Amino acid sequence: MAMTATVRHSAFHALRVAEVDRLTDDAVALTFEVPPALREAYRFTPGQHIAVRRFVDGVEVRRTYSVCDPAPADDADTDDADHADGGAGVGPGRLRVGVRLVEGGAFSTYALKELRAGDELEVMTPAGRFGAGAWTAVPETGRGGHFAAVVGGSGITPVLSIMTTLLARRPEARFCLIRSDRTAASTMFLEEVADLKDRYPGRFQLVHVLSREEQQAGLPSGRLDGERLEKLLPALLPVEAVDAWFLCGPYGLVEDADRTLRGLGVAGDRVHQEIFHVDTGAVADGTARPAVPVGATVHATLDGRSGDWPSRDGESVLETVLRNRADAPYACKGGVCGTCRAKLVFGEVRMDRNFALEPSEVDAGYVLACQSHPVTEKVEVDFDA
Repeated sequence: MAMTATVRHSAFHALRVAEVDRLTDDAVALTFEVPPALREAYRFTPGQHIAVRRFVDGVEVRRTYSVCDPAPADDADTDDADHADGGAGVGPGRLRVGVRLVEGGAFSTYALKELRAGDELEVMTPAGRFGAGAWTAVPETGRGGHFAAVVGGSGITPVLSIMTTLLARRPEARFCLIRSDRTAASTMFLEEVADLKDRYPGRFQLVHVLSREEQQAGLPSGRLDGERLEKLLPALLPVEAVDAWFLCGPYGLVEDADRTLRGLGVAGDRVHQEIFHVDTGAVADGTARPAVPVGATVHATLDGRSGDWPSRDGESVLETVLRNRADAPYACKGGVCGTCRAKLVFGEVRMDRNFALEPSEVDAGYVLACQSHPVTEKVEVDFDA
């Protein structure tokens, strides 16, 4: 029988913290050292994230943070000095993420107040599909393309990786960044974005909106809502001619930006989203929820191994699998990060929330295991698909 390649999931390794850099009063950048033996495992694509975990009083705490570095060079791009490689065709020697303090946050408080260079943390290998393949659909002729992003607050982190990678690898590409922050002092990665302006003056456009502080130059202060975006975007660039839009930040901003772009005639497959800070009461839609059958069975395939397990009352598919496979992939359990993405092979599930999968993925049969509850007596999912 022919063997099929398996997909690695939820692989944690202890990585040394190389640097803890203060970005703002309430945010730091963490840089992890990746030893040579693990560099291929930590190879990432622009827009992906990692999960970090620690145990507090015996309770596991996981948090997800986007990688802000440019992606490692492909074999064909190994001359590019902008990529943080560990060598030709090898993954990164370092990984950098941004962490913003969340009031009462179990990990962010630790990261800002206690974590030091030299400490070790358990770090999951990269995951996520934010904007996956968006630029590969743009014709390579001229190595160009026109791209844009609307981000809010810490939503800059994955987009910084996407922007830096695109501008470095595509000599004719153009990128317009519209970012919103409370104040200049609260703006993460201010210097890195300014460096892009200096490095690519003719190809990188920056528009910065501050909601709680007036600027001497530029746009007046105020919230970047749908009404404002509807006037601003067409004045900045040819909206419909942009090959790919990247939206990242708080739920309200991303929803407003998406709705505005659709109203301006942008096709849905050109808009890529990643949500930060979703209200716990928010749901993906308002449709009625079918009842979960008693005694449902979940069949799951993970890393090439399969099993059948009974679902307990009220459990998600992920919770059922986790009781029997501790290595099941997850990070946020909130329908946001997409780490638990799986293909629904058989049966029907009720997916409560979805802020990670794009419509094309849902149409192809993918679900978020952490948000999916069995509707039929048997459900089969494949985490390797």
